[in-house]
Amino acid sequence: MGVGGDRRDGDTVVVNVGFDPATDIGGPDVVRRVATRLVRQFSFDALTVELPRDAVTALRQRPEIRYVETNGTMRTYQQSTVQTIPYGITRIGAQLAREAGITGDGVDVAVIDSGIDSDHPDLQANLGEGRAFVNCRGRPRLCRVAGNRNACKADWDDDDNHGTHCAGVVAAVDNDEGVVGVAPEATLHAVKVIYCAGVGLVSDIAAGIEYVADQGWPVASLSFGSQRPTNLIRDACAYAAEEGVLLVAAAGNGRGRPNTVGFPATLPSVLSVSAVDRSGGFAPFSSTGPRIDITAPGANIRSTVPGGYRQYSGTSMACPHVAGAAALLVSTGLSPAEARERLVGTADDLGLEQIRQGAGLLNVAAALDLDDNL
Repeated sequence: MGVGGDRRDGDTVVVNVGFDPATDIGGPDVVRRVATRLVRQFSFDALTVELPRDAVTALRQRPEIRYVETNGTMRTYQQSTVQTIPYGITRIGAQLAREAGITGDGVDVAVIDSGIDSDHPDLQANLGEGRAFVNCRGRPRLCRVAGNRNACKADWDDDDNHGTHCAGVVAAVDNDEGVVGVAPEATLHAVKVIYCAGVGLVSDIAAGIEYVADQGWPVASLSFGSQRPTNLIRDACAYAAEEGVLLVAAAGNGRGRPNTVGFPATLPSVLSVSAVDRSGGFAPFSSTGPRIDITAPGANIRSTVPGGYRQYSGTSMACPHVAGAAALLVSTGLSPAEARERLVGTADDLGLEQIRQGAGLLNVAAALDLDDNL
């Protein structure tokens, strides 16, 4: 994972610019005067623009400008494909929620990712609105997933498998076929910000987060990141948190190395999720660090992909377990902030270091005050 370089066209560069609304100088007007193209305007105090490269230094020196940063990329946190039986739903006690009739009904969950397969039989009944900030491209040569035959019936369809896999963990339908999600009656919203190579531009990701906040959807799953923080996404996450969105983010696949939690999972406004395996052991691919809040199953997780089902490993797979659990709690009347506090407060201590497990393993049954027979 990492942040890519400039998007160049001759001597111009695409940058994200944050400005200070408290100044009387007029930051947006200053930026627009030097910009050759307005790429995107945000509801919070930022713009994405194309401008002459030699204007960057001058802008950074102005008092009304908070930052000027190149429009880099973030990557999904998916690991290798494996073939094992899924276990995540039972491991966190989500089946007890279904038995109690708590299914996430009426709760909107945004999967900010590579899209969702629009006609998958295990997802179609739960699909709500979709929005694409990058279009579904089908199978161009650069697409990393061989065999993805999705026809891109919607512009927010999934041409990478990743978003559909995460969506299935959140809310695959309980229909006696395939898999079942943590919150099988939650409404899934595809917010496509990742293109088919598993990479997304910072400005597109920020726009997706902003869009979720503007829709009023209470829970969002973010299974991507970078080792390099960006102010634009920091602003977008702060905006979403202020609007009451619970952002759940994968901690990253730092392979157990110290202090490798990726951004935006490092933000205190985001619920950061590491990964464990079937037995509750720390997954060797998972990142560690002081900003881990909670852990969830992430190794060998079977879920939906366009045209079928596959097993993947990664903190990308742990993250939607927690997002689905948050949807269950919100469906009982808790606010997103209360749901976050409850999930962390009822997690099971696995005896791992805090930098690996955070508060412990996600326990849906305990969070819902159900009998815990795990």
